[in-house]
Amino acid sequence: MTLKSKALFLILHRKDRSPGQRYRHEQYVSHLEANGVECDFSPLLDANGDELFYGSGRVLQKILIGLSAFVRRLRDMRRLKNYDMVYVYRDAFFFGTFFERRIAKSNAKLIFDFDDAIWLMDKNPNQGVFNRLKNPKKTAKIIALADQVIVGNDYLKNYAFAYNSNVRIIPSTVDFDKYTEPVKKAEGKICIGWTGSFSTIKHFETILPALEEIKSMFGDRVCFKLIGEPNYRNETLEIEGVPWKSETEAVDLGELDIGVMPLPDNKWTRGKCAMKGLQYMALGIPTIMSPVGVNSEIIDDGSNGMLARTSDDWVRKLSLLIEDESLRTRIGEEGRKTARKDFSVEANKEKWLAVFSNKS
Repeated sequence: MTLKSKALFLILHRKDRSPGQRYRHEQYVSHLEANGVECDFSPLLDANGDELFYGSGRVLQKILIGLSAFVRRLRDMRRLKNYDMVYVYRDAFFFGTFFERRIAKSNAKLIFDFDDAIWLMDKNPNQGVFNRLKNPKKTAKIIALADQVIVGNDYLKNYAFAYNSNVRIIPSTVDFDKYTEPVKKAEGKICIGWTGSFSTIKHFETILPALEEIKSMFGDRVCFKLIGEPNYRNETLEIEGVPWKSETEAVDLGELDIGVMPLPDNKWTRGKCAMKGLQYMALGIPTIMSPVGVNSEIIDDGSNGMLARTSDDWVRKLSLLIEDESLRTRIGEEGRKTARKDFSVEANKEKWLAVFSNKS
């Protein structure tokens, strides 16, 4: 096929490291390339730098990693003339808008994509002084510089539209080639589970009182699983966190009988794109979410999932699902239909191709 365009992806992490990158652009690269878009990737952090940068302490090493990353981006700027477009996920560099401004002055089209309320400060406890160097307000400046802005939901679009009229919603999605037919559960305990990372465990912990009540009510009929943070422990619920692994993600999630996605209701969480819930739904796992942000748009309460706001809501709806296998099956099936229809790679791949093919 004759090459139509060439794109440079300026990203933070190497392939298959970041959930955001996976569920945004990474799932579409093969489709883009099959349709004439050559994709080159420039991540700021390698595996070693990643471990150091997100670990605690080691300030000097983190400074050196930052300097090395800055040099890498300078090299990227020297080759802008080789590309028709430059895709930036969240930002091109940790601090400032220096590189986005350079791209905007080049002949390459600047595509800016984000899937969280990144104009707000969400601090990483391991970043210390680096948190103070961040300037979330730069998001508005990058949006204004971009030729095309891609966001994950209406809440994010409403923010972006104040600075750029060329804003397109493309939801974060699930690859149904990997999330195949729902796994048939063996007889045994009803497994209630959550998937996430160290930074979002605080959201999971908002429903610990409800889960403790469920444990008290149902005893050995239930168990709990947490995927994504192997160091997490909860003796009351007998949880030992397990690590997230790309190669076993769908299988690990498939062990759940009920998936939960609790969120506090605030400006940051309203920008979330419901990926945890969509992962459960894609596997036919009945899903309960907090009615925050896009969750309320995805879930028709009692049909393709459930919504729970208070601790009493969580206890009541978890109880319904625990006690009724046919209800779990029905809601799981409807959730999978929703995920396939609106939030699958197949349903959204042409939207991504349109962005990179300069189509309207």
